[in-house]
Amino acid sequence: MLKKKSPGRPWRSKDRTGRLAVLAGPGFGLFFSGYATSLLGSAMANIALTFAVLRSGGTPADLGLVFSAAVVPQVVFMLGGGVLADRLGRRQVMLGTDAGRLIVQAGLAIVLFAGRPPVWLFIAASALRATGDAFFQPALGGLPPDLVPAARLADANALLSTARSAASIAGPALAGLLIAVSGPATVVTADAATFGISLVTLALLRVPPARPPATSPWRDLADGWAQFRGQTWLWVTTLQFALFNLVTWAPYLLLGPILASQYLGGARAWGIIVSAYAGGAVLAGLAVAGRHPRRPIMVAVTGTFGYAAPCLALALHAPLYLVVAGAAAAGAGTTVFGVYETTVMQHTVPHHMLSRTTAFELTGAYALGSLGYAVIGPVAGVVGAGTLLGIAAGYATLSSTVVLCVPAIRAVRWPGSAGASPPPAGEPPPAGERSPSPA
Repeated sequence: MLKKKSPGRPWRSKDRTGRLAVLAGPGFGLFFSGYATSLLGSAMANIALTFAVLRSGGTPADLGLVFSAAVVPQVVFMLGGGVLADRLGRRQVMLGTDAGRLIVQAGLAIVLFAGRPPVWLFIAASALRATGDAFFQPALGGLPPDLVPAARLADANALLSTARSAASIAGPALAGLLIAVSGPATVVTADAATFGISLVTLALLRVPPARPPATSPWRDLADGWAQFRGQTWLWVTTLQFALFNLVTWAPYLLLGPILASQYLGGARAWGIIVSAYAGGAVLAGLAVAGRHPRRPIMVAVTGTFGYAAPCLALALHAPLYLVVAGAAAAGAGTTVFGVYETTVMQHTVPHHMLSRTTAFELTGAYALGSLGYAVIGPVAGVVGAGTLLGIAAGYATLSSTVVLCVPAIRAVRWPGSAGASPPPAGEPPPAGERSPSPA
């Protein structure tokens, strides 16, 4: 369990100089190196895919189909991915998905080098890669407790979040340079190579073996739902994000570039805004490492107030520096919420059910986002982009306020602190206290 914090100074870490010490562990350090490399490749590939579709004669409508193919499989297969990860072991599932995505990206690179593939091939490749993502993400949610001591889970989650945000900054910039020099095929090849690096690091990991369940997969799914539903703070925040992605974030992602073009100068301004969001997330990831607030879910939800800032700034036609500041606040809030929500879930959900519970959380949070992309355009045509973003900002603020008022949110304490709930009955000792063996 984590060390008990001083009641008078809940944000002060006793180990401020050791925030990155979690990387020194052979398990997490090895995994982090491969995962961070793979994240960079994926961030590069997303840019390359856009240019590859357009250079092959695709229209904006074709590009929309390719992007949709990257979302739908994740919603469809995420729950199955969670069940499979809990049954077979997280490392095994991640090995399989990395191998599959390597093959998909390598195949796409070959046909890009050969000529201009048809749009249906881009759609198929995007869907196959997204299917791999659907199985990888729930497994990833359950892996850190196998690699680091319980007291370092928050640090590990902060570093993973920082790596994702850093890749979103460096990846597009590096992809742009490579595309200008050699074309999208080279970038897709590099992405395939990064999946290979991740595959090697996963193969070298030593983690505790999975405990094969005696129940059926359908029973596993039902048990995962019961566990998810039984954690009030978890389903409340998941519902918050389901509606948030529909009402706030989908309008921001779709209408933000339009308003940036109308009054901020176009693509360059939007690129700065997107970079500010990622930069805020990176800085927050470094800042929260080693900090253990007594009420972590309250702190997490407080971070979500930042989501309203860029929406409101754009709605008011604020100058670029204010929109950039708002985007940085939103990025920081994303990291604060993600780190503490994930850490609490890893402590409160039984270890053998962690991946399927993660799958319910991810599916619930993102399922409505795809619907938002379909309806935002017509609605904005009626009420106006600025008005809709103002509504988005208002909802973000209201929803965060309402969720903070829920007693179950305020009741969650940092694991190991006074008043915290005990670990789930029948659970194995925290990671770091077990003798790992090959899985």
